[in-house]
Amino acid sequence: MRLDKYLKVARIIKRRTVANEACDTSHVSVNGKPAKASYDVKENDIIEITFGERTLKVRVLNVKEHVMKADAASLYEVVE
Repeated sequence: MRLDKYLKVARIIKRRTVANEACDTSHVSVNGKPAKASYDVKENDIIEITFGERTLKVRVLNVKEHVMKADAASLYEVVE
């Protein structure tokens, strides 16, 4: 699954266009390297997203095309 779509499905970023822009402006890195929106997300990838001063680091646990809102958090775990 594309990185921008994964961020939207997992509800880390609310809109796919916003996720796409974040990738284009180098605010998103995967496994320590800047990632494009077209990057193919796999299990155990470490995604790091910078929101201004804040940085969110998550590990991909599962990749699903569709998921209920209540189950979205089960797709990833927050890593310190």
